[in-house]
Amino acid sequence: MPPDLLSQGRTRQKQRTRNALVETAQRLVGEGQSPTVEAAAEAAGISRTTAYRYFKNQAELLAAAIPEIGRASLLSEGAPSSSEERLDLVVAHITRLLIQREGQYRTILRLSLDPATPRESLVLRQGRAIGWIEDALSPLRSSLPRKEFRRLVLSVRSAIGIEALVWLVDVGGLSRQEAVRTMQWSARALLKGALA
Repeated sequence: MPPDLLSQGRTRQKQRTRNALVETAQRLVGEGQSPTVEAAAEAAGISRTTAYRYFKNQAELLAAAIPEIGRASLLSEGAPSSSEERLDLVVAHITRLLIQREGQYRTILRLSLDPATPRESLVLRQGRAIGWIEDALSPLRSSLPRKEFRRLVLSVRSAIGIEALVWLVDVGGLSRQEAVRTMQWSARALLKGALA
């Protein structure tokens, strides 16, 4: 979106229009869709031309609706240097997102398991958490062989994603808070095991 679009003339109306597109995109994702700009515009009752003034493509729209998908790292600039502390921060952030948007993530998981769903339509299932975990564990890159590092990253991801939350809550019978604590414990245990 042009940076000055929201700052020139009728700013409140423009902000309401943008918010309507973002909220509609969030709702559509929660319903199991990966909405295009056109689909969000239609569902929000906004013209396609107007919608494209705010979002030039689907990636921009989804990045606004689910801001974390555009982030390369979940760590702030002053992040600790300890891989344990860094992993704790990233796992806490990921599990918080899972709880906040559980309905959306469950829908995305369901769609990803359906063989009829084209992979390219699963914009929100592109392995971003793997990059976040790699970033958290980056201090270990020089001390762990590449294959071991990759195994650790994938093991942590398998222990803290929506798949783990669904299993812990639906099958394991844990509360969501207990499930989050279990995922955090699992991530730490995997890291300790890799370092042992």
